[in-house]
Amino acid sequence: MKQTRKRLGDLIVEAGLITEEQLQEALQEKQSSQKTGDLLVKKGLITEQQLIEVLEVQLGIPHISLYGYPFDTNLFTLISKETAQRNLVVPLRREGDKLLVAMADPMDFFAVDDLRLSTGFQIEKVIATRDDIIRAVNKYYDVGEEFDELNETTKGDSGQDESITDESSPIVKLVNQILLSAVMQKASDIHIDPQETKVIVRFRVDGLLRVERTLPKQMQSMLIARLKIMSNLDITEHRVPQDGRIKVTIDYHPIDLRVSSLPTVYGEKIVMRILDLSSAITDLEKLSFNKINLERFNKLIEKPNGIMLITGPTGSGKSSTLYAALNKLNSESVNIITVEDPVEFRLEGISQIQVNTNVGMTFAAGLRAILRQDPDIVMVGEIRDRETAETAVRASLTGHLVLSTLHTNDAISSINRLIDMGVEPFLVATALSGIVAQRLVRKVCRDCGEAHEPTKAEVEMFAKRGLKIEKVMRGKGCASCSMTGYKGRIAIQEVLMINDEIRRLIMNGEPISKLRQVAIQNKTIFLVDDGLLKVKQGLTTTEEVLRVAIPE
Repeated sequence: MKQTRKRLGDLIVEAGLITEEQLQEALQEKQSSQKTGDLLVKKGLITEQQLIEVLEVQLGIPHISLYGYPFDTNLFTLISKETAQRNLVVPLRREGDKLLVAMADPMDFFAVDDLRLSTGFQIEKVIATRDDIIRAVNKYYDVGEEFDELNETTKGDSGQDESITDESSPIVKLVNQILLSAVMQKASDIHIDPQETKVIVRFRVDGLLRVERTLPKQMQSMLIARLKIMSNLDITEHRVPQDGRIKVTIDYHPIDLRVSSLPTVYGEKIVMRILDLSSAITDLEKLSFNKINLERFNKLIEKPNGIMLITGPTGSGKSSTLYAALNKLNSESVNIITVEDPVEFRLEGISQIQVNTNVGMTFAAGLRAILRQDPDIVMVGEIRDRETAETAVRASLTGHLVLSTLHTNDAISSINRLIDMGVEPFLVATALSGIVAQRLVRKVCRDCGEAHEPTKAEVEMFAKRGLKIEKVMRGKGCASCSMTGYKGRIAIQEVLMINDEIRRLIMNGEPISKLRQVAIQNKTIFLVDDGLLKVKQGLTTTEEVLRVAIPE
């Protein structure tokens, strides 16, 4: 009797990874050519590792981790880089007339036939994650050849101008490889650090820097020149800092890079901030607000006037929260205008202004101009000085909703910052409607996370905040999280609603301690509290929360 093979979706439900309702909901969104597994991974319902484990059971094909795998680079001549990238395959080893390859989709029979005909070997398959294969292809293909070519090019000056602009030249390939690798690892920044004897390339992944590769010193000048040409910077100027921008499409994603060069004693250091335009979060529900904070945040942005501030250090996700709020408020019946430095994401139906200090277009000047454009909602990228602060206050008092950001450590200290800037306390009290403080913490890797007993210090800490903890999740480290135990980030927030009592304290110039007492009475969930609640849910660890938020 013929055994019918179960559908992948049903196997994933049986494995307890998702519910039947989640599967049906996802299948309604599925496009004809899309695979069920890919769709579930894209929606974040399962991880790629979990998908592979289910496929292993369904197909009887083993899975493999390519992290630290001892590749035989001689085999890379059998399968071209283009074929490897197109079909998501990488050769692992050869045994007689058999070639073992890792594939992201072992059911791609056309790719298997292709490989059999082009290599002349019988193809044996193992499953590996898409990211694993892409990382291996980028890391090992052509690297030796390109380095040899680069060394030849850098020995003499002849042909350097062509080599940094010609698409087929090794330096151009190297730069493209670095950019692709950064995007695949979901890095937020790329650092090119010149040292005395070498050049170090580092990526900031999930908020922490890690070394990606080390290059010989003689490549430095060509590497920097190539990046400066791409970002329209002056390649003859090495003595002053410069800022530029690169727009590229990597793996079919439009990527925007903000480039900054800085002269150091060992040459120019270049830092690139990566903005993946396709992965911008424009939905408030996806910003990991807890229910109470989300309710309060929605109340703040639905007010017809007043100032709503988002505070936190650089790289704490303030822009994402602002854009998600604007996206929710965006409709044909309201006029939304923003003034930003720089405009990070383009939003349909919203007028966005770019700050340009060279021609006098500052935040304050842009804001004054906006107020003559009959706006309903105004977004100011950042309140940096007294003039901008006073104009924002005036805008909120004349019936506009003003959204902006401020660099402070928590919500309450933002009140003092505005007063320190020179805004009168009675104006701060009248104009402010609420403040959101935000930080990003790393998420425990879903593939290697394990439940542990909380430490004595953790139990005491939770008890002090009025919470109980029975188990905490920690990642032991695996290939998908590069052995860190963390993958991805979520936000922790505190939302301070400015009520009449807080207004009275601000007007009377009362200290922060008094404001904090009232905030506690109003059941404000502080950053540490929100972080610990997310530790309790198994999303992050106590160490991560304490890294970004200090318990008072």
